[in-house]
Amino acid sequence: MPAILVLAAGSSSRLGRPKQLLQYEGKTLLRRAAETAVAAAAGAPVLVVTGALHEELLPELANLPVATVRCVTWAEGMGASIKYGLAVLESLCATWRSLLIILCDQPHVTPELLRRLVQKHEATSQPIVASEYDGVRGVPAFFSWEVLGLLRQLPSGAGAGQIFKQRPELVASVLFPEGAVDVDTEEQYKALLNQPGSSSIGPAH
Repeated sequence: MPAILVLAAGSSSRLGRPKQLLQYEGKTLLRRAAETAVAAAAGAPVLVVTGALHEELLPELANLPVATVRCVTWAEGMGASIKYGLAVLESLCATWRSLLIILCDQPHVTPELLRRLVQKHEATSQPIVASEYDGVRGVPAFFSWEVLGLLRQLPSGAGAGQIFKQRPELVASVLFPEGAVDVDTEEQYKALLNQPGSSSIGPAH
């Protein structure tokens, strides 16, 4: 499996409190994303990139086989976190040959989805496989070794979506309608909790 980069650097300015620590189905969003990454990675490196918060998030990653780093330039944008995380992964371990990028605020991401992205790459040989939702391509996304240079060249204020738009000929996609569910505002969080079977009550881990 590819190495996995979990982006958890934002300040949650629209929400007004750390989205990484919001509870969903008995776990914080960060813990949920990290466990999903570990399950999918099958032993490949998993790196969590923090930013606005760091020490406050570490307890949520306890007892998980992940590395955690703080991107000091996180405020410049998602591209800054991606480039920093990529550089750290390359310094930590030289054996991985491809990369998955996931966010901590998409609660419906599953290990199976991440495996489907890899399988789509294997079936199509496309170097990038993005999730498709709401008519756009986004993350979670897979990047093969030969296109990692595109991530290194991202403007700090841009996300991976810029690559999907500028180089569509490189991109395959996997339908993931639930990817449209993220948590940027209190209204979105309430809507998430109001989905059937959802609960904000329970232990953090």
